[in-house]
Amino acid sequence: MQIKSLVLKDFRNYQDSKFNFSPNVNVIVGKNAKGKTNIIEAVFFMIIGKSFRTSKEKDVIRWGKENGYISGEFAKKYRDVDIEMFFSTSRKKAVKIDGVGIKRIGELLGCANAVFFSPDELRLIKNSPEERRRFMNIILSQTNKSYFYLLGRYEKVLANRNKLLKTSNDKNVLIETIDIWNRALSELAEKIYKQRAKLIEELSPYAKKAQQYLSGGKEEIEIVYKSSYDGEDYSKKMIKGLEKNLDKDFKLGYTSIGVHRDEIDIFLNGVEVKNFGSQGQQRTVALSLKLAELEIIKERTGEEPLLLLDDVFSELDNDRRKKLLKFTSKAQTIITCTDFDEPEIDCNVIRL
Repeated sequence: MQIKSLVLKDFRNYQDSKFNFSPNVNVIVGKNAKGKTNIIEAVFFMIIGKSFRTSKEKDVIRWGKENGYISGEFAKKYRDVDIEMFFSTSRKKAVKIDGVGIKRIGELLGCANAVFFSPDELRLIKNSPEERRRFMNIILSQTNKSYFYLLGRYEKVLANRNKLLKTSNDKNVLIETIDIWNRALSELAEKIYKQRAKLIEELSPYAKKAQQYLSGGKEEIEIVYKSSYDGEDYSKKMIKGLEKNLDKDFKLGYTSIGVHRDEIDIFLNGVEVKNFGSQGQQRTVALSLKLAELEIIKERTGEEPLLLLDDVFSELDNDRRKKLLKFTSKAQTIITCTDFDEPEIDCNVIRL
């Protein structure tokens, strides 16, 4: 899969611009604040349906304007796909696929696929478990629309259970009414757990390969998926757990167990990276996970996803930079950087 062209109108700092991309490596070079990341953000927006920089979609509209627009022409194995997004200060964004408007963002997922990485993705290693759950959710949602809708149903049931915990004054009445939410939440959690566990099982060998390659064979990565319960009779175990934890949940006002609390533990040469790895090791591990994500999406969809690398070169030494370029040369890649010396690899350079 590739992106052929991108149009930006009143998007961030762009008034009316068009960019054409080569099928291999594209390097966007420019000084800070020239709009390099804005190009990456627009591509990501059309693939995932949201920005990696802001939850306020009105922020992407150029200063002083009421509307913004982006469009991309994507080439897939068997057909081309045109995606358009319309932003407004007065209403929600609108999305069209091949000229036809969609009602739910889930319809967009899978039309095109991408893997995004920037120095900020170090949060995947260092920050809370929420970041690592997000990592799994994005991969699974891109490769399986049913997972996206399954996750949405789980979140709605969870919200209803939490609302009941917060608003119930009588615990006896709560016990009588919460059972339906316990069962619904447990059934959905089991399905989510199984898909996540399978993903980590598939992802691990690719992450190991990427880490060994980037570290020159010096580092061995291990990824462990931690959930409240294991796969055997997951739903039954979770129901019992919810019943056991009811006093605690009632006092807290929220549900303390479930797949919304899951975690990924990552080890490097047997040591937990999050707490004991150097920043350089943490950065390389995060990159290895993203390169593994690239392979998983390819394996599951049958097409190479687009690789978006925002200001990654500034964080890598020359040796790892060359290895990264070589490793990713098979996929269409868009890289942003402030300075760039022509590498041995063939690439399309866009200077801002």
